[in-house]
Amino acid sequence: MIEAQRLEKHFGAVTAVREVSLRAPDARITGLLGPNGAGKSTTLRMLYTVLVPDRGDALIDGHSAVHAPLAARARLGVLPHGAGIYPNLTARENILYFGALQGLGAAARRARAAELLKLLEMEEFADRPARGFSQGERLRTALARALVHRPRNLVLDEPTNGLDVMAVRALRRLLQQLRDAGHCVLFSSHVMQEVSALCDEVVVIAHGRVLEQGTPEEIRARTGSGSLEEAFVRLIATAEG
Repeated sequence: MIEAQRLEKHFGAVTAVREVSLRAPDARITGLLGPNGAGKSTTLRMLYTVLVPDRGDALIDGHSAVHAPLAARARLGVLPHGAGIYPNLTARENILYFGALQGLGAAARRARAAELLKLLEMEEFADRPARGFSQGERLRTALARALVHRPRNLVLDEPTNGLDVMAVRALRRLLQQLRDAGHCVLFSSHVMQEVSALCDEVVVIAHGRVLEQGTPEEIRARTGSGSLEEAFVRLIATAEG
């Protein structure tokens, strides 16, 4: 489970995130939904310990991202926005290298790489250098790296950017499989259809603060809206008014 507790982050005179609290439970897909510049990526970077908050904390399975970042990080698989992969390594070598960074022994990381290559349908390009990969192939390789140490929690920052329809569908199936296996999945997006299709829980964020959170049904009911899209538009309009 991932929890944010009144996170705040400033960049000079700009407050990017202000007192953001959220909860992403196990066995659920939670979407962080907001317009561009809402503070989604900054929030996620504090959750996965790349940024230190100016105030507040985050808990990853009860481990503080501020006071015990190594323990928190060990329980996370992270797919950052625009995640790069090593172009001169093959997909398999990228996975093996990250397995070594996570402390897996040689036999364990070879077995895990083979498992992920099959799970993510990567066997066709597993042993090709990554330099010529399509966007979908790069994403699957980066996702395999994030999953190599079997984390209980997965954080993805706008994971479908630049993907074609078939790659998006494959990613959705994988995230649903992870949820059904009991994992906590948290991802950010500004695409309403993506959130509507995938999410059990939704956190709406704008101007660096949380406007609403709950199941899509709860958010529609509380805003008096007929759809999640209508609820989102109403919340954003209220925040900007």
